[in-house]
Amino acid sequence: MKILLAASEAVPFAKTGGLADVCGALPTTLAKLGHKTALIMPAYRQVLEGGYGLERLGVELAIPIGRKTVSGRLLKSRLPGSDVPAYFVEQPQYFDRDHLYGNSNQDYRDNCERYVFFSRAVLETIRHLNLEVDLLHVHDWQTGLIPAYLKIEYRGVPGFEQIASLLTIHNIAYQGTFWHWDMVLTGLDWKYFNWRQMEFFGNLNLLKTGLVFADAINTVSPRYAEEITTAPLGSGLEGVLQHRRGVLSGILNGVDYSQWNPAIDPHLTPEYGVENVRDGKAANKAALLAELNLPRDNAAPLIAFVGRLVEQKGIDLLIQVIQEWVLTSRAQWVVLGTGDGKFQEQLQMLAQRHPQKVAVRLQFSDPLAHRIEAGADLFVMPSRFEPCGLSQMYSLKYGTPPVVRVTGGLADTIVDTTEETLAAGSANGFTFHEQSPQALSAAIKRAVAYHARGDAWLRLITSGMKEDWSWDRSAKQYAALYDATVARVRQGALAPSGQA
Repeated sequence: MKILLAASEAVPFAKTGGLADVCGALPTTLAKLGHKTALIMPAYRQVLEGGYGLERLGVELAIPIGRKTVSGRLLKSRLPGSDVPAYFVEQPQYFDRDHLYGNSNQDYRDNCERYVFFSRAVLETIRHLNLEVDLLHVHDWQTGLIPAYLKIEYRGVPGFEQIASLLTIHNIAYQGTFWHWDMVLTGLDWKYFNWRQMEFFGNLNLLKTGLVFADAINTVSPRYAEEITTAPLGSGLEGVLQHRRGVLSGILNGVDYSQWNPAIDPHLTPEYGVENVRDGKAANKAALLAELNLPRDNAAPLIAFVGRLVEQKGIDLLIQVIQEWVLTSRAQWVVLGTGDGKFQEQLQMLAQRHPQKVAVRLQFSDPLAHRIEAGADLFVMPSRFEPCGLSQMYSLKYGTPPVVRVTGGLADTIVDTTEETLAAGSANGFTFHEQSPQALSAAIKRAVAYHARGDAWLRLITSGMKEDWSWDRSAKQYAALYDATVARVRQGALAPSGQA
């Protein structure tokens, strides 16, 4: 199978979230399974300055954007540690910027134009380089136009007749919604601007466009694939997804264990595995407490949160729990992340008032995230929704049981600890259902109670450490989905395109 992945970001070239982890790891894992894969993404400033041995291909792209033509160039490198080609679309006015999608206050005003350009450039790259592609795997709203262009403009072009498309939704809350006059930028006929195809409450919606025109749709966990077919988690697109339920599926993201494995993690002191997890975690906890300027208290569990400080992640629930616990418990807390200013202020105030119990780092630090996973006793993820989540899988590998709300990928990966599940060897964390600080607090209290039971706790953490959430498992499921999608397209068995 020949697969081209088109994405707005990918590790190690540029990253803002889990999308980049997927698009950096999946192509190389598929290649190891014998598939021919390639990646294409914009040539952001981070790419150009990243020292990736970029090769200029001497290809000039002329891309129609509304009534004008915008030029672009193609660069090439490889995904690290592999022979997988990585192509980059260079257009300095669009992509040579400080950030990928906007500054800290707002999105770039020309984001629609930027990703119209990129979407068309992907298809023109296939044509100019004569790439053999069986399936185009596109990701999120930034590439939502590609399935539409493939169906409307390229289906009759030699070499494109049987290319299938798969759209992966990483977070349906982000849809690429723009005012209706941006339809002009796409170059597509206004007849497609209707409620069944590209229009969404009077606006242009690029994610909806992709959902309507893609040959298959998937998202990053089976549970989330079900959740988004109904309100409120469908974010207004549940009707489209209900209509396309027959080609909608969910595949959990994987973990790159070459990067997230306490046995080989260069950020830890010392490294450790299942065989010496007690001593290894104790040493890393002591080092982490010293780094955070928290006192060493052997009777106090260290409870961690790493992620965006936004309501989706349930940080408001966690803040309320910390406010209660600092007065009633010896537990210590560490929070790493950035986000909503009001939550940052509340956390800073807690850290200032309770420096013996609360450490807050308002930053993005991958090395510190690794040390927190290794040094913490519990990892909390009280998300209101979570398409997949990776941190809970990292935590399992590091022997740090997660406390999670039952939603999306969290529900698909974490089995609540009870006497029965512990005895059966299936327990790996703690879960709660209600979106409330009371429910979160009760789940943490249960976890702390188990933490005090040394042998039971050891059985719990070693069980989680032995689980396999690697990309090998996920890539095999993607390969099967690719095969099925290409077969349907070639058999002409899909429902008429562009019907939602």
